[in-house]
Amino acid sequence: MSAALMSSILKRIATGPELSKDISREEAHAGMRLVLDAEVDPVQAGVFLIALRMKRETDDENRGLLEAIREATLRATAPVDEVLDLGDPYDGYNRTLPAAPFLPAVLAACGVPAVSHGVQSMGPKYGVTHRQVLAAAGLPVDLTPEQAASRLGDPAIGWSYVDQKAFCPKLYALTGLRTLIVKRPAITTAEVLAGPVRGRRRTHLVTGYVHKPYPRIYALLARHAGFDSALIVRGVEGGVIPGLSQTGKVFRYWDGGEETSVEFKPAELGIEQSVRAPRIPGASDEGEGEAPFDAAAVAKAAAEAGRAALEGRPGPARDCLVYGAALCLWHLGRHGSLKEAAGAVRGALDRGKPLEHLR
Repeated sequence: MSAALMSSILKRIATGPELSKDISREEAHAGMRLVLDAEVDPVQAGVFLIALRMKRETDDENRGLLEAIREATLRATAPVDEVLDLGDPYDGYNRTLPAAPFLPAVLAACGVPAVSHGVQSMGPKYGVTHRQVLAAAGLPVDLTPEQAASRLGDPAIGWSYVDQKAFCPKLYALTGLRTLIVKRPAITTAEVLAGPVRGRRRTHLVTGYVHKPYPRIYALLARHAGFDSALIVRGVEGGVIPGLSQTGKVFRYWDGGEETSVEFKPAELGIEQSVRAPRIPGASDEGEGEAPFDAAAVAKAAAEAGRAALEGRPGPARDCLVYGAALCLWHLGRHGSLKEAAGAVRGALDRGKPLEHLR
């Protein structure tokens, strides 16, 4: 039965740019479950994933893929009313030093329990991920969803990281197949919405994008996944923090409503930088250097820059944390303006509160 179903699906979605046909949400869901449960040949699984991406997934297909991934996700509820779920790119950063791995600790210090999630390494970028940076900083990266949720309820901590290997092992098992596929498969968009840790009353998604079609898709899927609100940021390398030297833009919705867009300038938050993000040592502002990309070295540099920012050192890393946290606090309605939110984040940093939560 599974072989016949997948054969039927592939005959429709993998027949070229002009003849490929869409499938229903139920079929996309069933096909993704067959892939996750390893009930079809790896070749068929690879064709299923890349054919959907090459013909461009429909809304129903994206919903079906997400439903299958969420069904396979191990989920825990934190002992707090609200949780902010930070979904940075799983394939990481390879042109700038990411500050976002430290953002949950800053948010926790500002009274917002926050969780991030990801993997050790993922194509096509194979950039530096939250896991790599946090591990380089000596922080826990191998927690179960229950352990991660428990940390959010500890007022002395209030933040956590949980790895896909722990919360969705069936999806993580596709890492090798995704490497062979080379290009971004259809599941890349959906996996950041798995939601491994939820709040008792509300859960808010914060994620990033680069390409224009994605805010609508992320908002659509976030509503489908039951996120009470979403903040979708045009961020550096598709991350959750905007560029420090250019006009920023976000899309947001509340209580399942339609998304709206807002633009702002970093100067409105008191940020004046000539670079868009912290530079990789030895690289230009575009992240290009003479030496080959060394993920371990970049992760270590990001860990050092992040910790230094929490210890009070001014510079792009600190501004990134102010920017990212201020956007979250403003979106959640904790402050009436981005300027006020940025002032509150700087105050917390000046008092050393995020560093206490990090430790």
